[in-house]
Amino acid sequence: MDEEKKRLIEVLKARKQAIAWKLMDIKGINPSFCTHRILMEDEFMPVVQSQRRLNPNMQEVVKKEVLKLLDAVVTNEKNELIPTRTVTGWRVCIDYRKLNDATRKDHFPLPFIDHMLERLSGQQFYCFLDGYSGYFQIPISAEDQEKTTFICPYGTFTYRRMPFGLCNAPATFQRCMVAIFHDMIEDSMEVFMDDFSVFGSSFDHWLRNLDRMLARCVETNLMLNWEKCHFMVKEGIVLGHKISRAGIEVDKAKIETISKLPPPTNVKSIRSFLGHAGFYRWFIKDFSKISRPMTQLLEKDAPFVFSEECLRAFELLKEKLVNAPILIAPDWSSPFELMCEASDFAVGAVLGQRRDKHFHPIYYASKTLNNAQEHYTTTEEELLAMVFAFDKFRSYLVLSKTIVYTDHVALRYLFNKKDAKPRLIMDFVASGV
Repeated sequence: MDEEKKRLIEVLKARKQAIAWKLMDIKGINPSFCTHRILMEDEFMPVVQSQRRLNPNMQEVVKKEVLKLLDAVVTNEKNELIPTRTVTGWRVCIDYRKLNDATRKDHFPLPFIDHMLERLSGQQFYCFLDGYSGYFQIPISAEDQEKTTFICPYGTFTYRRMPFGLCNAPATFQRCMVAIFHDMIEDSMEVFMDDFSVFGSSFDHWLRNLDRMLARCVETNLMLNWEKCHFMVKEGIVLGHKISRAGIEVDKAKIETISKLPPPTNVKSIRSFLGHAGFYRWFIKDFSKISRPMTQLLEKDAPFVFSEECLRAFELLKEKLVNAPILIAPDWSSPFELMCEASDFAVGAVLGQRRDKHFHPIYYASKTLNNAQEHYTTTEEELLAMVFAFDKFRSYLVLSKTIVYTDHVALRYLFNKKDAKPRLIMDFVASGV
């Protein structure tokens, strides 16, 4: 282990230009890789916003922020700052709503979180890196800088680097990261905004990947935040999930917080709870079926009565989260196994594979039935569950060998009956399942 640490330190020393310790250390990413543009809609008319009133305490916050940005050469003296209270202090934000309304939208995609986690899991070594004030490293095109102008008691200023609050900032940043690491993503690292995960099947493999990634950072002037970087670890939290060689798990810290929540007292608190729990629904068998008593309270004009049935559903979901299974990443050389089931008001499925003759889940999925579907016969509901599963897991199953399990014997007869199978299946597919 000491020898491995020594080799890691040698790499970090050789690539120390990729590390930033303070805002003034960031140089700005090479414009040849990325420049943020603010393109206006054709009907756009320029507007001027007046300065907002600030009390002396808030003015001091604004003053310190402007001076910090000027020192870091992020802004030029040339719509306004809104101090926002955070847990640890004040943060200055700029109200760009009118600018965003007039901006032509950029729809560059973010990666699918579940697919990214699957590629990360199962590795031997990891390091998790974080960009230093990531947005402030992206230069703004010279002709668009004036559009970021803001006003405060100390004058008017405009950004030369990309600030928070611009509607296309996330798309620009992700596009920039993809341009920088295009030949490494999925092969040796994953990128989600300014979160970088470098992995390897062995220490030597991982260290080579890290050295290559840091070299690219130096080449493009991308700076990393040393205080938020974790090197040579065998597990870690990525986008609210724990990844390791074993697979994908829920973040125990988040689950502990959810498990301590009191029963909801209004519609807003139900939405909040289901939102938090639903983030991990792919770990929970029959999530839709379990949560149905609570989701019914969200329907229009439904009276709010948090019944015993709702309380049982609430506690059961928390229990399921606490005891959530470890999900494995798919092995594309092995067949998938798909298990489907239906109830009177929901359908569900689990996708998995065999490892050492034991079934391991990859993904749980479920959905509630609409009013028409609730009147289907048992056989139709079971077939509906199968069609739902094939649609949900299509990206896994296409061109892959798949074994489907169902506890409904009548479906075997339907699949052997040539005149019945096309009619029933086409009816369900045409219904938009």
